[in-house]
Amino acid sequence: MTAGITARPPDGDWLGTPYLRFDRQGPFGVVTLDRPEARNAMTPAMYFGIRYAVGLVEGDDSLAGLLITGTGDVFAPGGDLGGGDGSDNWLTFGSALSMDVTPFETLRQSAKPVVSAVNGLCQGGGLQIAMCSDMAVVSERATFRVPELYRGIADTYYSQMLARMIGPVRTRDLMFTGRTLSAEEAVDWGMVARVVPHDDLLEESREVLAACCRTAPRARGVVKSSLDNYMGLYDRIGMKASYSGDEAREGFVAFKQRRSPDWVHPDLRSDGRL
Repeated sequence: MTAGITARPPDGDWLGTPYLRFDRQGPFGVVTLDRPEARNAMTPAMYFGIRYAVGLVEGDDSLAGLLITGTGDVFAPGGDLGGGDGSDNWLTFGSALSMDVTPFETLRQSAKPVVSAVNGLCQGGGLQIAMCSDMAVVSERATFRVPELYRGIADTYYSQMLARMIGPVRTRDLMFTGRTLSAEEAVDWGMVARVVPHDDLLEESREVLAACCRTAPRARGVVKSSLDNYMGLYDRIGMKASYSGDEAREGFVAFKQRRSPDWVHPDLRSDGRL
């Protein structure tokens, strides 16, 4: 935790955790995931902080849009399976698993444009943030992965959205094998729209956000609603049930112990985490 900063609920430009920074850069609010010691693994407070930031920008007439990015070579790897050490959270990890704090629906419904500037590794909940933003601009160094089935989690949000975005065949490929996509593959598959040189990422992302912000808000909202309806709903009940099942417990323990879960055939197990 950042020295001298006590975790507390969001208030004003404070997003509730020292691992998120909110900066005002001209007409934009910029949220930066900044937890390098854990490679930006997201605590529940970080998830909720992003959700709060959307509302903060929406309610501030001096801000036109929101930019989300990460630090170092990581955008966001998803939730911290260690659950944090307790000192950096004012929320429990159980709240996150019950989907009370995640920002995905809030991002999909944001009245003001949201752009994710994907600077590096992007997977799990981090990829969901990028997918639920209005636009994702990605560095040439970015990589994408959906490892949830290796953790025993039936992520129906992914299966619903990815099937709409890239088709069911490629969704099976991505989810059933846990493969890693390069930035070039992701744009070829239609998962993201723009790949830019790494050093130009923030400048290009701000230009994309500015272009989005110049469109008519009410008309843009109608189009956004239409696209959101196309993405559709997903099976919350089945997904939540998987969190408390035996596979999720084994997936968590195996991750912590850096080994293959016990459902993997002995001949197919590998050293380290899957």
